[in-house]
Amino acid sequence: QVQLVESGGGLVQAGGSLRLSCAASGRTFSSYAMGWFRQAPGKEREFVAAISWSGGNTYYIDSVKGRFTISRDNAKNTVYLQMNSLKPEDTAVYYCAADPRGTVVVGLQRYDYWGQGTQVTVSS
Repeated sequence: QVQLVESGGGLVQAGGSLRLSCAASGRTFSSYAMGWFRQAPGKEREFVAAISWSGGNTYYIDSVKGRFTISRDNAKNTVYLQMNSLKPEDTAVYYCAADPRGTVVVGLQRYDYWGQGTQVTVSS
C-alpha cells in the first residue's frame, strides 16, 4: 500500500513557475513508476508526465514539453513536477499517481495509487 500526498499548488500569473511535490509512504516507492495527471473543471483527467522507477525514463504530453520537468528522489520518497512558463490553460487540479510495475506508462487505468490532488491556478 502506498499513500501519496501532493503539495506546492497555488495561484500564479501566466509565465510564472511552480514546483509540485508528491510525498509517498511505504518502502517500495523506489520500485514504482510515478505519474502526474491533471483535471480541469468540466474535463476528464489527463496524463501530464511520468517517470520510471529509476528516473531514467520520462514522458510528457506535447503541451508541456519544454516547460515541465518531472523528477524523483527515491531517498526522500518524493516525486516532483517543476512547471515553468505556466499558461492559463494549465489551470487544473494536479494529481500524482503510482504504478507498481515500474515502467513509464500513460494510461490512467495503469496507476493503482492516487493522491488527493493540489490546485494550480494560472491567471492571465
